[in-house]
Amino acid sequence: MLADANGLVEAMKRAARNEREASKPVNVYFGEVVSKSPLKINVEQKMILGEAQLIMTRNVTDYVTMVTVNWESEKEKQKHRHDISAQTEEGDALNGKTAFQSETHTHIVNGQKQITIHNGLDVGDEVILIRQQEGQKYVVLDRIGI
Repeated sequence: MLADANGLVEAMKRAARNEREASKPVNVYFGEVVSKSPLKINVEQKMILGEAQLIMTRNVTDYVTMVTVNWESEKEKQKHRHDISAQTEEGDALNGKTAFQSETHTHIVNGQKQITIHNGLDVGDEVILIRQQEGQKYVVLDRIGI
């Protein structure tokens, strides 16, 4: 009879603990990247999370995006030439090279350009994670700033 009472008390404690956890809107954790490929994060020195448990945000991944630029290169003085590629109105391809130039000049780059943002995690990076409520998945929000 006493064993049944102890089992009941333990079950009630577990239920109360689960209820408290479920009522928390968010759980924030801190971790450190211990492996880049495959990605592994050591969370608060208690557990290692693998790729299957992690949901990555753009803040911690490499990605390609479009930007609008209006740049001018630094002044350059060295002997060089440019490749030229064009098309005639008739559709014929024109390809060639300019003569060698040695005067100081700059290059203009403007318009929409595609760039790669290199935000991927490296070993040793410290990160902020949020645990998915009642789940085993963790959202990796960002690196911890230094």
